[in-house]
Amino acid sequence: MFLPRGPGALCIYRRAGTSRYFAHRFFATRTYEPLRILFCGSDEFSIASLKALHKEHLDRPDRISSIDVVCRPGKRVGRGLKKIREVPIKAAATDLSLPVHEIDTFRGWTPPVLPGGPVNLIVAVSFGLFVPPRILHGAKYGGLNVHPSLLPDFRGPAPLHHTLLAGRTRTGVTLQTLDFKHFDHGVILQQTSPPGFEIPKPESCTVPELLNLVAPKGAEILVDGIRKGLFVPPVHDAGWRSPEEHESLIHAAKIKPEDRHIDWANWTWLDISRRIRVLGPLWSKALVSNDATVNPSSFHYRRVIFTEMEEVEPMKGSEAYAVVPGLPFVDGAHPIESRQGKGVYVFTQDGKLLRINQMKVEGEQNADALRAALKARMVGDRTFPSNGSDYTPFYNPLQ
Repeated sequence: MFLPRGPGALCIYRRAGTSRYFAHRFFATRTYEPLRILFCGSDEFSIASLKALHKEHLDRPDRISSIDVVCRPGKRVGRGLKKIREVPIKAAATDLSLPVHEIDTFRGWTPPVLPGGPVNLIVAVSFGLFVPPRILHGAKYGGLNVHPSLLPDFRGPAPLHHTLLAGRTRTGVTLQTLDFKHFDHGVILQQTSPPGFEIPKPESCTVPELLNLVAPKGAEILVDGIRKGLFVPPVHDAGWRSPEEHESLIHAAKIKPEDRHIDWANWTWLDISRRIRVLGPLWSKALVSNDATVNPSSFHYRRVIFTEMEEVEPMKGSEAYAVVPGLPFVDGAHPIESRQGKGVYVFTQDGKLLRINQMKVEGEQNADALRAALKARMVGDRTFPSNGSDYTPFYNPLQ
């Protein structure tokens, strides 16, 4: 079988015994003007790419002649909003002696005109603002983006979180063009070869650990794509996922407070422990008595953040509580006293018993779970006898 070769040639072959075609393109490095880059970024992932571009700029000024950095303005934080928390990339750009432009919107803003001419390439990495068509059309070579997933899987602003929440053992990075209408819908110019690289210890990997893995790989694929001139028109789609794989794609939506709200009726201990590892402490709402001296009692819900919990072996007679996932109970008969040293327990949807060691009730300080529950008047006034053991439940299951 004759295989055409040479710059720009497209080689297609058919794998014996299958009906699927595989294609591989050979392209010569494309020529382009020295790049005047407008780099839009924010966090550690984008800082790795900025540093790699800056090194390439120093090594090959004929390839990258200048880099200007765009970031969001700092936000006021803390008591009285007296402190300003700057976007991390601002300090990194300042250390590299690069010009910094702080904007909160592109409306009415125009990229700088440099001594060599106007900006001719936009690079947006973990930026957060949508780069409008007006800005992209003004750059001769359009825009590039580095995304820490194997697109089109995990499109969205939180790919690292959702990769770990989905229990994936492999991931990758993608270099794509900036789309004129949507985030993460550009043409895939280059990405990690299938099936992606392994995530070390995926069962315990955290978001910062995954970030440390993908950040340098993202920087590498960006510089490699620039060296090859993959952004020079006409661009070619290098995505390798087959159409049938698109059915199982996950959207990496922005992480919201509700993502930390435990769904006791449906989440297993694996779901809960994975979210704790990826998102941090989870929360629920507990029914509490307004005033123990008033009869009849009135109740309302307060948010409870579980700052420390662990799986433990079921206790004698506690199995009866497993039929109501999310109903907390205390190991002891009413009336419960904090000095008794008893614990707060709750069963998950899959029948795992959890001991809540520390929790923070809305409006209170983080404390021992039993003491916090008693202070907030969450514990009921009835005893649940079972198999010779006495347990005191909370007023209601956690919501």
